[in-house]
Amino acid sequence: MKVLVPVKRVVDANVKVRVKPDNSGIDLTNVKMSVNPFCEIAIEEAVRLKEAGVATEIIAVTVGASNCAEQLRTCLALGADRAILIETDGDTQPLGVAKLLKAVYDNEQPDIVLFGKQSIDGDNSQTGPMFAALAGLSQGTFASKLSVADGKATVIREVDGGLQTVSLSLPVVVTTDLRLNEPRYASLPNIMKAKKKTMDIITPESLGVDVSPTFEVLSVEPPPGRQAGIKVQSVEELVDKLRNEAKVIP
Repeated sequence: MKVLVPVKRVVDANVKVRVKPDNSGIDLTNVKMSVNPFCEIAIEEAVRLKEAGVATEIIAVTVGASNCAEQLRTCLALGADRAILIETDGDTQPLGVAKLLKAVYDNEQPDIVLFGKQSIDGDNSQTGPMFAALAGLSQGTFASKLSVADGKATVIREVDGGLQTVSLSLPVVVTTDLRLNEPRYASLPNIMKAKKKTMDIITPESLGVDVSPTFEVLSVEPPPGRQAGIKVQSVEELVDKLRNEAKVIP
């Protein structure tokens, strides 16, 4: 059984991002980049499926510039068997990424496609469901538990009302939630072995996919700073401020 894991290069979760002075985007100069945390969860789940004898091959794939190879090497060190870099210097949006992954899916024919539920930079949660729609596959999103047996995937999903269990026939798309697992750290021997694993580099043109942007970002602004709190002397004063200053109660 083959597992395809799309991953994304993002600003490290421990870094405080800065907006460019012209508000055109995020300043990435000299910023530490990492594998998107939700994608790390997806890689970990694929490795666990392989360790359980369910999966036989794990393929990590990403879309981006040549420096994304660094994150793919991390995935190889974490347990992926080979990697695919779809190299492009343009700003690729969720629909374009989904189209590229659909082309890779057609070539590789995996049984399971494991996405992180969202990236921590865009927070769109769009690519996985878009890909599933393009590929015509069943999908189990926001998975907190996954089991695979007898040609079916059983996914426990986290929804607003609690937990929902769905049974899906393979091939299937699963997007991972935080509580699915805790990713392991790459050991030094595995980091060294990752350097010898295969990484194929292809382009959107070779896949015959148009990744032209479908929307334009007009402005990026930091959230307003929080104002200092105040102390009130009575409940009446609190209600007055909530009503007349904050205007959160009638």
